[in-house]
Amino acid sequence: MKFGVVVFPGSNCDDDMIHVLGTVLGAEVHKLWHKDTSLEDYTSEDCIILPGGFSYGDYLRAGAIARYSPIMQSVISFANNGGKVWGICNGFQILCESGLLPGALVRNRDQKFISKHIHLRVETTDSLITSKCSKGQVLKMPIAHAEGRYITDNQGLAELQANDQILFRYCNSHGDLFSDNGATDYIAGICNKGRNVFGMMPLKLFLEIPMDLSFFNPCILLSFSLSDPKLTLV
Repeated sequence: MKFGVVVFPGSNCDDDMIHVLGTVLGAEVHKLWHKDTSLEDYTSEDCIILPGGFSYGDYLRAGAIARYSPIMQSVISFANNGGKVWGICNGFQILCESGLLPGALVRNRDQKFISKHIHLRVETTDSLITSKCSKGQVLKMPIAHAEGRYITDNQGLAELQANDQILFRYCNSHGDLFSDNGATDYIAGICNKGRNVFGMMPLKLFLEIPMDLSFFNPCILLSFSLSDPKLTLV
């Protein structure tokens, strides 16, 4: 199993992700340039990651231009054929813009850039990236976004709830729902109905300890990062 990390003009978390996957966890990982047009070396057992940053300077709307990068048609086809795709921060915005995830990410409620540590509550363990967590578990990690407020209409929200697609909600340190950015239903992360495409606004975690990846399953990085107590933020 291998990972591909897509690099767009303006990406700034690609090297962080490659370091964690390759150096810390020992997984096979490759950079993919946004002008690449093929993912023929990747199978449905692999995972494509869209990292954080400010692709194309967030012009027009965060993720709106990156969605039309040449590689994205291959990413969409890869996901539609069962491949794992994980978008973090700007990557989440790109996934919503591309239609791989429902809803949209818009300007924060107070029209301000937010950069701080926040808390998340795990809402489901029925996903590859939360399977090692406990439902209701409270996690602490950083956010850094201006257009991180997740929105969807009433029908969209009802479908997310009915299909158990809400992965994380913003909360306080005690697990009570709370959001600085005004996200619909406090949503911080979701998956698609097929449960192979994942998006989250909060930034990733870095493991302090090496891991044996002989039992590697898709997106195990987040599964273990979120559930392991020996963590440090990057």
